[in-house]
Amino acid sequence: MGKKLFIPGPIDVRKEVLEKMSTPMIGHRGGDASTLQKSISEKLQKLFYTDSTILLSTSSGTGLMEGSIRCSTLKKAAIFSSGAFGDRWYKMAIANNVPADLFKVEDGKAIDIEMVEKVLSTGEYDVITITHNETSTGVRNPIEEIGDIIKKYDDIIYCVDAVSSAGGIKIEVDKIGIDICVTSVQKALGLPPGMSICTFSQRAIERAKQISHRGIYFDLLAMYEYILKKDYQYPSTPSLSHMFALDFQLDEILKEGLDNRFKRHEDMANLVRDWSRKHFEIFTDENHLSNTLTVIKNTKGINVSNLNKKLQERGYQIANGYGDLKEKTFRISHMGDYTLDDINELLDNIEDILGLLNKVY
Repeated sequence: MGKKLFIPGPIDVRKEVLEKMSTPMIGHRGGDASTLQKSISEKLQKLFYTDSTILLSTSSGTGLMEGSIRCSTLKKAAIFSSGAFGDRWYKMAIANNVPADLFKVEDGKAIDIEMVEKVLSTGEYDVITITHNETSTGVRNPIEEIGDIIKKYDDIIYCVDAVSSAGGIKIEVDKIGIDICVTSVQKALGLPPGMSICTFSQRAIERAKQISHRGIYFDLLAMYEYILKKDYQYPSTPSLSHMFALDFQLDEILKEGLDNRFKRHEDMANLVRDWSRKHFEIFTDENHLSNTLTVIKNTKGINVSNLNKKLQERGYQIANGYGDLKEKTFRISHMGDYTLDDINELLDNIEDILGLLNKVY
């Protein structure tokens, strides 16, 4: 039995999107592939509000995150982390022998603007990485305000992990000044996992040209140059099945209207937040709440794993807390193609299950 997945990804994929995955194959070096990939790129430029080049990768978002820090750092990267996924970027830097320093904030808190200002003023760094939407803590970091700070510096490449926000939260890449904005398709975009996307600014292109060891598969400059030379084709064999589905889904997203889509995500978030305040507490700083995921503090001491087991028997799944926050919190995602009715249905079932337990949480 399939389950409705209210986890931080992958999430449910509509039948129509899944059907597009079974579109008959085409040659990935032919004109049809070029047309398909160009169509996707032009639609993604609208989604990201950017004129920057779009790069597509048959990988998870982690791949393009690794490529971005490897292809952007000449001096040293400043990694700002508000949770487990911010930490991941630092681990990538160290594993790739990229000079980097990690700057962390307390779980549930957003990146402090003054800390960013202080770090960048040292002149030690030429790359900054931020996780827009930290799914371990539910924080939405202030990428717009951070962008304003970075604009004071000519040599800093701004990299943003928007894996769990793009498609659900408005990200105006060019206005903010983001050089590389990374996302994956299995979250707010509503596709099966297996493809990631990033924007690649002219500033990032020029920086990458100065770096000798960019790797092979995630060499962003090699992808960019191949696109120019081969008319929207890629150095490595792409997942055409994902591309068929993504092209279709982007049409559906644009048909819904970007503002309407972002508003729907905000409405779903508000519904979960109100429910959380009524029955539990929100774990995250109330000034920096995500519109695609809510992390709820387990103030009643319920057995989250047991709750989830009973939910799955009914065809639903939520997420336990991440890492050290397991059982101390639980997470409900509200992203992709879900509606307010879907969220209400889930919350009603959670309440019913807790009631069936005779309040012995």
